[in-house]
Amino acid sequence: MLGDKQFGDYRVAMSDSRQALEKLISALERHYELISQNHGGNDEIIIQAVGQIEDAFLDYEEAIGDEFDEFLPLEIAEDE
Repeated sequence: MLGDKQFGDYRVAMSDSRQALEKLISALERHYELISQNHGGNDEIIIQAVGQIEDAFLDYEEAIGDEFDEFLPLEIAEDE
């Protein structure tokens, strides 16, 4: 397992897929915060945030494939 969560006096082990999901959500939230602060699409910090979303997406997709034999009905767009 990649990590644990503390719930009161109990520590619950998180699965790889759950940890990967939280990483993806965090990357999406970071991207939203940046674009909502009027950073332009060509801003280096936005480009980095997009890269973090892509990495987190691929990690999540792999984790649910390994753990549940499932896949996401989405794919990352190719650069033009």
